[in-house]
Amino acid sequence: MRPAQETIDISRDLVSLLPRLRRFALTLTRDGLQADDLVQTVCERATGRQPVWNGHGRLEDALYTLARTLRDETTGRKRIPANLQDGHSPSGKAVTAGVVQQMIISMPEGLASAFLLVAVEHRTYRDAGRILDLAPDVIAAKLATARARLASMASDMTERRA
Repeated sequence: MRPAQETIDISRDLVSLLPRLRRFALTLTRDGLQADDLVQTVCERATGRQPVWNGHGRLEDALYTLARTLRDETTGRKRIPANLQDGHSPSGKAVTAGVVQQMIISMPEGLASAFLLVAVEHRTYRDAGRILDLAPDVIAAKLATARARLASMASDMTERRA
């Protein structure tokens, strides 16, 4: 049992994790409203009567895993079919944080989530694999593919502006 001074206040900690949780939800849903709904559901579950986190490991990991699990349950699938995978990038715009976010979101879900967790959130392949329920070598392959796709998108944008 934890001493009183080390007690975790999930509600307080959840508030500080909301921006990262929403970014992750966007990689899963690729839609702002659906991402917001998913984040709301995760928050409700995290602060509800049944614990979603046992105090071991990182709260953030438990929330990401819960978000992925909830998305899988509500869609009845684990992966987005290839015919729904966009891959198009915005054109004629300066590369800003918003444009980069749109580029990431436009990637297939597995690529976007792996990229976000490893390249943006600085998670290990093992941690990202636990969250996404994938082997670390699969995470590494998805990350390499995501980086190549982002480089291609950025190159396409540069060529269109020229």
